[in-house]
Amino acid sequence: MKIEFQTSGVCCRQIILEIDENNKISEAIFEGGCNGNLSGISRLIVGQDAKDVAEKLQGTICGSKNTSCPDQLSKAILEVL
Repeated sequence: MKIEFQTSGVCCRQIILEIDENNKISEAIFEGGCNGNLSGISRLIVGQDAKDVAEKLQGTICGSKNTSCPDQLSKAILEVL
């Protein structure tokens, strides 16, 4: 399943996420935000179990914000699952 997740409270505007029938992340594209960091996150999570990734990233904060791009990614994953 592929979704376009509109983020909230972070620099990244949107996450395009695809999870295959085995619940493995097959694609993660971040639009906006810190390109180097988000490209690195994408490379780390492709091929990984989506639920495991969501559990690890959920609740991550960025500075004084109560969310982060990784936290928003966990929300996107949970929406797909």
